Amino acid sequence: MTEAPRYHLHVVRDSADAPALPMPAPDVEPDTEAIEGEVVPRPADPGRRLPARLPDSVQPSERTLQIARTIAVATVTVGQGWQSWLIRAWDAATLGVHRRQIRAAEAMGDQVMLAEWVERKERETARRAARLLDLPILAWGLVKLAGFTVAGLVGILLLLSIAVWASGVGEIGSVFRGVGTAIRWILTAASWAWTPLLVATPVVVLIAAYREGRRRGITPTWLIPYVDRDITGDPITPSVVVVALRDLGYAPLRKAIQGMDDAGAAMLGPIRIAGCGVEVDVLLPSGSSTDEVEKRRRKLAENLGRHEHEVFITVAPVARTVRLWIADSGALDEPIGPSPLVTDPGMKADYKTGRAPWGQDLRGDAALISLHQRHLLITGLSNQGKTAAMRALALWLSFDPKVEFRIADLKGVGDWAMFNDLATVLIQGPTDEHVVAATQMVEAGVAEMERRLTSPPGSTFDPLILMVDEAQVAFMCPEKDDAGNPYGGTKATARYFRAVRKIHNQGRAVDVTLWQGTQDPTDQNLPKLVREGAHIRASLVVGTEAQARMALGDKAIDGGAAPHKLRQGLDKGTVVVAGDGVELAPGQASITIRTHYVSTEEADEVAGRAKARRQAVTTRTSAAVEEGRDLLADLDEVLDEGEERIRLADVPALLRDLVPNWRPYQGLTGIGLRDILTREHGVRVINKSNVLLIDPAEVRRVRATREAGE
Repeated sequence: MTEAPRYHLHVVRDSADAPALPMPAPDVEPDTEAIEGEVVPRPADPGRRLPARLPDSVQPSERTLQIARTIAVATVTVGQGWQSWLIRAWDAATLGVHRRQIRAAEAMGDQVMLAEWVERKERETARRAARLLDLPILAWGLVKLAGFTVAGLVGILLLLSIAVWASGVGEIGSVFRGVGTAIRWILTAASWAWTPLLVATPVVVLIAAYREGRRRGITPTWLIPYVDRDITGDPITPSVVVVALRDLGYAPLRKAIQGMDDAGAAMLGPIRIAGCGVEVDVLLPSGSSTDEVEKRRRKLAENLGRHEHEVFITVAPVARTVRLWIADSGALDEPIGPSPLVTDPGMKADYKTGRAPWGQDLRGDAALISLHQRHLLITGLSNQGKTAAMRALALWLSFDPKVEFRIADLKGVGDWAMFNDLATVLIQGPTDEHVVAATQMVEAGVAEMERRLTSPPGSTFDPLILMVDEAQVAFMCPEKDDAGNPYGGTKATARYFRAVRKIHNQGRAVDVTLWQGTQDPTDQNLPKLVREGAHIRASLVVGTEAQARMALGDKAIDGGAAPHKLRQGLDKGTVVVAGDGVELAPGQASITIRTHYVSTEEADEVAGRAKARRQAVTTRTSAAVEEGRDLLADLDEVLDEGEERIRLADVPALLRDLVPNWRPYQGLTGIGLRDILTREHGVRVINKSNVLLIDPAEVRRVRATREAGE
């Protein structure tokens, strides 16, 4: 008998962790051998993008999302019902309807309609005046009616009482007693019904408001699932784009389009799907300017059937070409997914070669940013997500154990508290004392930078990130040191300004970089030399174009970047980024990124995972300050006895290791130490080949002489 063939059954599944789905067994002959099965995972398809899956601890169920959306929709609908009632009440009490119609007629230029509504308004005003004059007469009539009614009822009851008495059925007062009993019963019943009525009234009002909101309100786009939305914007076709450009109000462009044989079709490149919208390049005719098209962004958006924030204009690499990105209506109001920092428990980071997952660009692609040896500046209005955006980058970088953080939060409300035991320095507070501590922290960074710069060739260093959130507080600080030098300000003597400039000039060469976050950029709270020293410049919504230019620079704004046109409150977390570190399309000067939002609670959890992968550190704060140090005694302790001359630039670091929280040592440099030793203590410092040297024996001799003199 021939041996039955053996088969290998390959069961395909999406991932190695997913259970294989059982397949129904076919009918087999009784003498047929069982098929040998082998379960193998399907190889990953590099061309297939699977949606990211949240861990079970943070993955909200569809039911939870539906319940939350239902509650939100009901709340908004009730609010719209109340709004409708208030508007109708106001219109009834005033002439609001007439005024709106008059303004609409004026805007349309319809003189006939305007005259008609003006006449209606005058007639209604006259009627209301007449009704006001009739109010006293009406009130007196009501009083008389009430009096006659009461008198009539009393008369009827009296006649009934006489009739009852005369007939011998009852006493003369029995009718009045019966009426009193009926009234008492009615009042008792009303008192019993009062409590249920009070309880039911709010419910009835809410139901009525909900019905009014459903009838007159419109559910906000952001509460409607994107797949269920009624996309009201016109489809973007070549004819729609050409007509929108023709009607832009730019005469040279309109005349050129009207004079073209193909009515302007040759101007357009292919219309490509790009994320939640489309993209098209427009080659403007000769005599037209890309600047003039950019200035008319709102008009162009309205011509395309979109809101202003749904159309972005950038300059393409080809001359006289603008690139239009046009979003689907309402698509930008849909939130993006959670940050990989939250959803990926195995997150890793590499300062040198890695890129931080910051969010998504307008096309829906992941926006990654390189932080290697790059100074960072983030600006924006208050409460628009500046701290959260900068903190997300720091949280990603915290997964690289080599990176050291020194952080000054000059707002001090706990936004950076999760970096306690993660950063070596954490200053939190808005006072002048905190600014002094932050300045000394940056000056200590300068000292560390100078030590690294003067180290032997080939030396390697771990990255040092200095972060100052709410940096405008430091620039505006009026405090001065003992020598009269201001901590804030923009003069050459300003200590914070001077330290920042030194870091910007030479820090990146030895992996000492500075990140700053600031509000409402101006020349006073963000000097030109400081903002132009940043390699990565990002801006959330700002108030004016002038502030946008301060935040990103003229090149980015002239190239189409427009953080001043973002919507305050609605575009929280959306940043326009210019400079190095982000991948820009050829010819582009900026990119708009919708950053992932990592809440404070999520940041605590992420920081906890990062701490588990790093060596424990003791965080120093501005409150931990020791008093009464003796410089010569400290030098005697840190300098080995019998040691030969050593470089003076290396000594401040030894002093800071000895007393980490002593402010005068935090910003001390080799040159500053030389000045103190020679001027205040008479210690001789040797200059050999432009290298400052100090002899430990000289320090001990001067100290011994001082103690003997005392």
